[in-house]
Amino acid sequence: MRFHRPLLALALPLAALAARPASAQTVEPAVAIAPGNTLLTVSAEGTSRREPDLAVFSAGVTTQGPSAAEALGENARAMTRVIAALRRAGIAERDIQTSNLSINPVYADPERDAMNAARASGQPYVPPAPDPRGPRILFYQVSNSVSVRQRDLDSFGQVIDTLAAAGANQINGPAFQLDEPGPTLDEARLEAIATARQRAELYANATGLRVARIVSITEAGGHYAPPAIFVTAQRAGAPPPPTPMQPGELEMNASVTVLFELAPR
Repeated sequence: MRFHRPLLALALPLAALAARPASAQTVEPAVAIAPGNTLLTVSAEGTSRREPDLAVFSAGVTTQGPSAAEALGENARAMTRVIAALRRAGIAERDIQTSNLSINPVYADPERDAMNAARASGQPYVPPAPDPRGPRILFYQVSNSVSVRQRDLDSFGQVIDTLAAAGANQINGPAFQLDEPGPTLDEARLEAIATARQRAELYANATGLRVARIVSITEAGGHYAPPAIFVTAQRAGAPPPPTPMQPGELEMNASVTVLFELAPR
């Protein structure tokens, strides 16, 4: 919190403004307040909490093949099965979006191979001779993944298990969210403003002043505080239940900086 001395609005002659160089920085106009008044800046936060109703995760397949075409063909067949499994699980088309497709060669590493051979045999390491043909491609690797929005959180674990059974070998997430965060964030904003006003009243009373008006409000970006995700380990040999997921609770925060004008009582 900081107090400001009274500021007076100054009218600069137009000729002086025109004489400024083009590179001069723009100066914010001074705030005009009544004589004897002062300014107080207060920063405050507001928080609102809700259970998430949306989980976003990615699912995909990584395949390998002696050629790019073979690796891509195998990947296409596997991803077709994965996307079909998502549709059978009730995921809408609008909630399935391709997020990554990559084809990359994987090269041999003669130096690493020579070091591993020396370590295994106990013989001195001998650097391999450079290959005049250049780096040798061992195989090609193709990765394809989709971003998925899961709206039925009760069946989330079953969807993950279905994807794994369909051949997905890359599953990442989830990020729990709110489908419509606006109303929840508005609650946090209202709390932030109320907190700022309460603090301004406290400072005004402590200094024998009163809050005359709000001069300006600046909002920082609101954000989620993501919940923790817990996965429960199962005993070996026991039939595995659906993959457990705990959506927890989302916390949304809003930060504001409010400039108040304080006046004598």
